[in-house]
Parts: sequence; C-alpha cells; structure tokens
Amino acid sequence: MVRLICIDVDGTLVGSSGTVLAESWAAAARAREAGIHLAICSGRPAFGLARGYAERLDPAGWHVFQNGASIVHLAQHRSLSSTLVPETIAYLVERARSTGWILELYTDTEYAVESTAPRARAHAGLLGVPFAPRPFASLTDPIVRAQWLLPLGGEREALLEPVPGIEMTPSTSPVMPDTCFVNMTALGVNKARAVRAVAAEYGIPLDQTMFVGDGRNDLDAMREVGWAIAMANADPELHDVARHVVSHVDDAGLAEALEMAIGTRDLSASGS
Repeated sequence: MVRLICIDVDGTLVGSSGTVLAESWAAAARAREAGIHLAICSGRPAFGLARGYAERLDPAGWHVFQNGASIVHLAQHRSLSSTLVPETIAYLVERARSTGWILELYTDTEYAVESTAPRARAHAGLLGVPFAPRPFASLTDPIVRAQWLLPLGGEREALLEPVPGIEMTPSTSPVMPDTCFVNMTALGVNKARAVRAVAAEYGIPLDQTMFVGDGRNDLDAMREVGWAIAMANADPELHDVARHVVSHVDDAGLAEALEMAIGTRDLSASGS
C-alpha cells in the first residue's frame, strides 16, 4: 500500500492556468484522512506560492524544494539541505556576466537575481514573490542552488558546458512555456536523494512510496519508488518508467493518482 506521496508542482499540481484544481485539493484532503503523508517535491524554492502549497498539503511534515537542495520540515524548522561551494558560485556569476544568461541564486529562504529582463520578472510572478533584483553578494545565508533561466531550446548550450561538482537538470513550467529552467545543485543532490531522505525520516519503505511527476528532473526519483506515476503531459521518458500514466494536469490527473493511492490503503484494510 502507499504511505507516502511525493508530488511535483509545475505540470503536476499546478496546470497551465497557474492554479491548482479543486479536484486535486479535495483528493489530497482524502489522502491525508486515509493516513497518507503528502510531500511537495518541486524545483521551486521553499517560499512564495510553493510554500503555501506545501502548507496546505501537510503543514506538519517534510517537503522537498529546489530539486532536492532544500529538504525542510515545516513545523519543526528542521533542514537537511545541501550547499554549493563558493568557487562554484563565483564561476556561475562570472559565466552569467559574460554570456548575459539570467542567473538566480537561492538559499533556503530567499533568492537573488541581478537581471531585470522580462523573463526574470515573469519568474518572480510564477514564484509568487515581488520582483526585486538585488546583488548576488547580498545573500548572507548558505546558497543551496543556482538556476539558469533560458529561452526554450537555449538550455542545450548550458548543458554542453557542465560545471565541475554540479548536477544540472532542465525543467519546464506550463505557466512559462517559452522558458527552460536549468537547475544546478551539488553533485548527487537531486529529487531522488531527497525522496530517499524523506521516506527514511518517516520510516516508510520506498516500495510504499508514490512519486507523481511530469518533467525530466523527476525521472531519477520515479525510478526510486514502488509507485511511479506520470502525468499524460509528462516527457516521454517518464511514460517509459511509470507504473501508471494518469490524465493531463489540466484534466485532474493528480487527483486520479491520489485516488489510486487511497485505493491501495482500502485494499490493504480489507485484506484483499
């Protein structure tokens, strides 16, 4: 039976309207009532709209942000986050200034972007925070993640120039369909590692864990769990590894996955 569900945000929880369907929230409430732990597992940071989604799913539980760089317990204010080394950050800042690529640097609780380009402004809106460009040097807490904001297709050049000690994973959002987000975390830091950490904190085996996702940055995590669920709008690679494929995000596919998880609990309780 399923005891933990890890849920991607963009393209899984949030659809092309930029909102969460009422059916998904209702199914999430039923899953909680059935005793299932719900955890955000997103590339978004642990503030703005994503934090609100996490608090609504489970205000007293573990959640994963920033592609696994931020793993936080909302109620206990505990963190299992990983950081980037200063040399890597300095390289990325210099690369941004020489190429004109939009770079964002993140701590657990805030971020900095120096660019004033429309794409950077639009991303602040997607995150649900005011657009306030600031120097990278103004961040005082440890930096856990960096991110390129590039025109869709432009990520190819960035991915051809790997940064030593960095894991690079591209992702997209239906809210900004013209943009590719290239997430950069320390080597080995990704959603798969984070799912393992959250499952271990709860004492739940991975074969009783479900992951619902749609993007390439979800692929490794889906390979870790017993219940890999791909959205109909997912990248084709996810369909190849998924145990089940549910409907499109705009057609309440997440609600289908949640009801599937609840069904495994019901079957277990009945002894079937």
